[in-house]
Amino acid sequence: VQLQASGGGLVQAGGSLRLSCAASGSTFSSHAMGWFRQAPGKEREFVAAISWSGGSTYYTDSVKGRFTISRDNAKNTVYLQMNSLKPEDTAVYYCAAAPLNSPIVVVIHGNQMGYWGKGTLVTVSS
Repeated sequence: VQLQASGGGLVQAGGSLRLSCAASGSTFSSHAMGWFRQAPGKEREFVAAISWSGGSTYYTDSVKGRFTISRDNAKNTVYLQMNSLKPEDTAVYYCAAAPLNSPIVVVIHGNQMGYWGKGTLVTVSS
């Protein structure tokens, strides 16, 4: 699975962005997916996860109620809608796929992801 994230940019605090992650291959619908981010000088952290069917989602506490993860298996794409952005959301955002048929918990833990895309930079100005 090859992943390509897009949609990052510069936005003012309170604004919105939607990130997209396009995947290649025929097994996309069998992979739980996630978004992670890495801020300058910090370690990469988990942001959001979605099960292969889209029926289950999970978020880190700092983005609950502001971010929404979704997927369109027909388009091999996962999305991250980010609303009410804050300067502390500034980071490089990465999408990643869990190994085939893995449960969503693999994404939440984040240390056994099978595939990573190149990141897209999100900058939130105050």
